[in-house]
Amino acid sequence: MKRTKIFLFLGLILVLFSTVLALFAPYLAPYDPFQINVDQLLQPPSWEHLLGTDALGRDVFSRLVYGARVSLWVGFVAVGISVGIGVVLGLLAGYLGGWVDEIIMRFVDIMLCFPSFFLILAVIAFLEPSLFNIMVVIGLTSWMGVARLMRAETLSLRKREFVLAAYLNGASLLRILFVHIFPNGIAPILVSATLGVASAILVEAGLSFLGIGVQPPIPSWGNMLMEGKGVLEIAPWLSIFPGLMILLTVLGYNLLGEALRDILDPRKKENK
Repeated sequence: MKRTKIFLFLGLILVLFSTVLALFAPYLAPYDPFQINVDQLLQPPSWEHLLGTDALGRDVFSRLVYGARVSLWVGFVAVGISVGIGVVLGLLAGYLGGWVDEIIMRFVDIMLCFPSFFLILAVIAFLEPSLFNIMVVIGLTSWMGVARLMRAETLSLRKREFVLAAYLNGASLLRILFVHIFPNGIAPILVSATLGVASAILVEAGLSFLGIGVQPPIPSWGNMLMEGKGVLEIAPWLSIFPGLMILLTVLGYNLLGEALRDILDPRKKENK
């Protein structure tokens, strides 16, 4: 329990830190993140520029703060899409069973045969790189785990008394699924969604680093890393700070997810 409290505290601190940066970016950024200053190229960290400047003289701290918006936006929207698809398919497969279950779960198995990152790369290669496309593609290729979790929860709940009572009282299929089953099986979905945000942020950073994600001049932590790799020896701050933000944010969501898993796991509650 002590470990869970530590994970929860550290996770919340790190998640709140990145969230505050994203929400208050216009107030925290001292400079315009797009403003080019040819007389201040590759300036090291100083009181004037807390985290230095990049190869175009843009303030790194300002771009880092605005990059938090992009990374978190991708994480939340992509996870929202994946959870929405996974929950619907998992509920249908678990409750209806039979041929519906077979079709859905065999489709899940087929999707899981492809490594997710390479599947995303293949899809992005045929689309114009943009923030919208990245969010949608990540969401459409990461719902399989949620579907499996929701199906398992539905299988354990569909024979419970309150579900049978709703069915005998003439409740519609949608009401049974989303009013009676889904709220009672949401705990593992919350954990999966929290961990999914971290995964989506990493995927977006990887795509942007490869040049097929968020396109400059829009700042994202991934394309800031890409811009910094060419001058790593003379301006290491261009790679250190966005890399550190990715590390702290992903670590925060992972710690929060692990803490939620321990808190919401009924088997651990029974063992206390």
